[in-house]
Amino acid sequence: MISRRDFLQVGMATAALFGASGFGNWARLAAQQSLTQDSLLEFETYGNVSLIHITDIHAQLKPIYFREPSINIGVGDNKGAVPHITGADFRRSYGIEDGSPSHYALSSGDFASLAKGYGRVGGLDRVATVIKAIRADRPDAILLDGGDTWHGSYTCYKTAGQDMVNVMNALAPDAMTFHWEFTLGADRVEELVDQLPFAALGQNIFDAEWDEPTELFPPYKMFERGGTKIAVIGQAFPYLPIANPRWMFPAYSFGIRDENMAAMVEEVRAAGAECVVVLSHNGFDVDKKMASVVPGIDVILSGHTHDALPEPLLVGQTIIVPSGSNGKFVSRVDLDIRDGRMMGYRTKLIPIFSDVIAPDAEVSAIIDAERAPFEAAMAEVIGQTDSLLFRRGNFNGSWDDLICDALLSERDAEIALSPGVRWGPSLIPGQDITREDIFGVTSMTYGEAYRTEMTGEFLKIVLEDVADNIFNPDPFYQQGGDMVRTGGLGYRIDVSKTQGARISNMALLSSGEAIDPARSYVVAGWASVNEGTEGPKIWDVVESHVRKLGTVTVEPNNSVEVVGV
Repeated sequence: MISRRDFLQVGMATAALFGASGFGNWARLAAQQSLTQDSLLEFETYGNVSLIHITDIHAQLKPIYFREPSINIGVGDNKGAVPHITGADFRRSYGIEDGSPSHYALSSGDFASLAKGYGRVGGLDRVATVIKAIRADRPDAILLDGGDTWHGSYTCYKTAGQDMVNVMNALAPDAMTFHWEFTLGADRVEELVDQLPFAALGQNIFDAEWDEPTELFPPYKMFERGGTKIAVIGQAFPYLPIANPRWMFPAYSFGIRDENMAAMVEEVRAAGAECVVVLSHNGFDVDKKMASVVPGIDVILSGHTHDALPEPLLVGQTIIVPSGSNGKFVSRVDLDIRDGRMMGYRTKLIPIFSDVIAPDAEVSAIIDAERAPFEAAMAEVIGQTDSLLFRRGNFNGSWDDLICDALLSERDAEIALSPGVRWGPSLIPGQDITREDIFGVTSMTYGEAYRTEMTGEFLKIVLEDVADNIFNPDPFYQQGGDMVRTGGLGYRIDVSKTQGARISNMALLSSGEAIDPARSYVVAGWASVNEGTEGPKIWDVVESHVRKLGTVTVEPNNSVEVVGV
C-alpha cells in the first residue's frame, strides 16, 4: 500500500501522466472567496468515461447544515493517514485556507460562524442540477448510488422509503448498493427493489440458507460507455447482521467476501471488462485493504464512513473516491480507458452549496409533493438551541449528549447509552429545533427507548466490544461506526490496546463513584438489535425533554479520556 506522503510526492511528479484532481481549481476559488454555480461545476473533460458518485444521503431531501468530525482516530497502518486527520491538520495537508469555502465544507473548525456565511448544503434538487450538468457534458456518464439512501428522515420513516425511491428514480441512477435500507425489513426492501429501473448490486449479498448469491441482488452489471466496457461490482455493508437487527432480514447474509470479490473481478475481466469499478459500502479503511488484497480493481467508490476527501487516494493501481454524506457532495470521476486498462483519471469533489447551486425544478416539485402530507407535523417547533448540535466524532457529539440527557431524565436512569451512528444534520446556535430535526438524528425502524438493568461487568463488555469494532488494527474487523455514546458514565480508553484491555476508570458522573462490576445499574438506551425490545420511541423521548427545556444548552463533554492516540 502506498503511503499518502509517497502518493503526493509521486502524484505531483506524474499527475500529467496518470491522474489529476479537480481540487486545485476549487482551492483557487476558496482563496478568492468567490463561489458561483459555474465555478463549482467547472471541469476539464477528460478521457472517454465519466462516473458520478453519491452516497450516504440518509434521506435528506432538503438543504441542511452538516459539520464534519473534529476527531477521527486511525489505528494500525491507518494511524495518522487520511481520513484520520481533521481540523487544522487536514486543512494544512490539502492547502486549504482558513475561512474558505473548502474549510467550511470539509472540516469542523469555526463551523457555526462559517455556516452563517456560507449557508446550508445539499438538497437533492441541487444534486439533480449537478448531475444534469455533468450529463450535459458527458451524456453517457454512469451515476452510482453508494447506499444508505432509504433511511434517516421523518418522511422516509413514514413512507417506509417510498419518498426516497420516488425522488432517486427521477435522478435516474444506473446502480446502487445497500446498508440501512435493509432495516426496512427484507419484505419491504424486496418491494422497493422491484420498483427500481436500475441495478441493485451486491456481490456479498447471499442467500443465508444456501450460502449463494441471489437473483434480486446480482453481483455486478456491465456497461458499454465511451467505446469501452465497464463493470460495476456492488459491495453492500458487510456487517449488517451484527450492526443492525438480523431478525429484520434473516434470509440474507453478507460479509466482506474478498475472495468472492476477486472471483467477480476475474469473471468480468474474462467477459471483456476494460475497467472495473467497485460501488462500495465497506467504509474507507476497509476499502483501502480490499484494494490491497484484490487485484484488478480500477476504481473504488467508497461509502459508509461518510468521509469526504478533495482528492482520491491511490492504493497500488486502484483509486479510492469517497464522496461524503447527506447530499453534501457529488463526485465526478473521468477516466481514460484505452487498450483494456485505465491510463489516467481526473476527479472533482463538488460541494453542494445550496445557496449557490440552483434547484432543479422537476426534482424540486417531486420533493415538495413527497413532503407535503407531513409538512405541518415536521415543521412544529419543539424548542430552540443555544448550542451547536452536531453528530460526528469518535466519542461524542452534542446531539448525542442531548439524547443521552433525555434518556437519563425521561427514563429515570443512572446511565444512558446511545449508538455511535454518523448520520444526522447539524443545527447552529439560535435555530429552532423542529420535529423534523429530531427525527433527522433518531429516525429508524427499531427506535424503542429501553430501560433495563446492567451490571458494571456487562457495561464494560459493551464498551470493549464497540471499541474493538472501531479500533481493531485490522480494517476487516472494523464496522465503521463510532463509540457508543454514554450519559452519566465516564471512562478512560486506550485505543492502542487490544480487545478487553482498552476501557478503564469507569465511573458515575453524578458521584464520581467507580463502577462496581458486581452491581446492577439502571440503564436507558435505544436502537437495540434485539427483537421485541419495548419502550417509547426515542424521538418522543427527546421531544418531551426538549419541550421541558425550552432552550437547549449542551455543555462541553469531557467524560471520556482518550489515550494511546
